[in-house]
Amino acid sequence: MQDNWHTGYVTRIEQETYNTRRFWIQIRELERFDFKPGQFVTLDLPIHEEKKKRWRSYSIASAPDGTNEIELVIVLLEGGAGTTYLFNEVKVGSEFPVKGPLGVFTLPETLDRHLYLICTGTGVAPFRAMAHHIHTHQIPHQSIHLIYGCRKECDLLYAKELRQLEEELEGFRYSPTLSRCEDGWTGKRGYVHLIYEELLAGNREPAYFFLCGWKNMIDEAKGRILGMGYDRHDIHQELYG
Repeated sequence: MQDNWHTGYVTRIEQETYNTRRFWIQIRELERFDFKPGQFVTLDLPIHEEKKKRWRSYSIASAPDGTNEIELVIVLLEGGAGTTYLFNEVKVGSEFPVKGPLGVFTLPETLDRHLYLICTGTGVAPFRAMAHHIHTHQIPHQSIHLIYGCRKECDLLYAKELRQLEEELEGFRYSPTLSRCEDGWTGKRGYVHLIYEELLAGNREPAYFFLCGWKNMIDEAKGRILGMGYDRHDIHQELYG
């Protein structure tokens, strides 16, 4: 399947925050679209004559459920040709080529270490898929820390859902942190790095680190994690932008 393009049919669109939308895409020629949580798809959008300049890749935000439909969550980038097209032109019923699943940003076969899922912005998408997959299939695991950085509370994606999952999935901890929080916010303040460093202070437990977001965040996190004595093989990354 990885080398094949399919036709994606948009079945549903919802505004998630002021600048992000959720898109449900069905691959109707397949009975089921199988993928691993953390993988992504590439869309071929009619925004350029050169095919590689038409391609835009997005992590799958939904967990595998045995159907032929997936969910993507996409932020509108100012001046971005791909997201401008998706937000302005794509409606329910729109179709475009979809390639995938792609990528190796996936969970290890055995979750025998603590998981630190560290992200910013729409980088939460693959981690939402991973957490729901672990929960649905009751996969044995150590603690799971989803550390999610945004500027303001209105930027947080899937906030209510992830707080609910914290109640239902044993060992799962959802830690949103805001860099520009307003009055009334009672959660974490600052950047994601302060959260995992605090959790690991004086206790370098065996762990896997998954990083998803913008390059600056990933580069800084890698440096800090290596500085705590972890090996580069403990770190997995998915770069956005």
